[in-house]
Amino acid sequence: MTINNFRFDQEGLNRFFGPLEAKIMNILWNGNEMSIKEVQHQLENEKPINFNTVMTVMNRLVDKNILTKRLERRTSLFKPLKSKEDFINHQSKKLTENLLDEFGGLVVNHMLDSLKDVDDLLLQKLEYKLEQLKKDRK
Repeated sequence: MTINNFRFDQEGLNRFFGPLEAKIMNILWNGNEMSIKEVQHQLENEKPINFNTVMTVMNRLVDKNILTKRLERRTSLFKPLKSKEDFINHQSKKLTENLLDEFGGLVVNHMLDSLKDVDDLLLQKLEYKLEQLKKDRK
């Protein structure tokens, strides 16, 4: 389940999904299994939206292996394959690996440059990971 289009000019989930996809994913990550109608009702708290539009987007998310779908008494129920945290962890790992493969050490230098205002706990974790990496290479 790797998202192929990363949008640098967006924020949050909109980096991985279109605006409606991101809203649907947030709804499903905040609830249990839901039908298209239930998701549509929650989306309509913001503005009216057509049932068929919601259905199309949710089925595309199934096709992308982001959601699962099962039938219960003639109603399709949807839920995310991964938790929001697992999804973001997986996507950020893939993005980092791709950047490292393509640009190597330059990416690491830029990441370190951006750590100016990071908390001490994160720095300690990074130091620990570097030490483990050094030990594993011996």
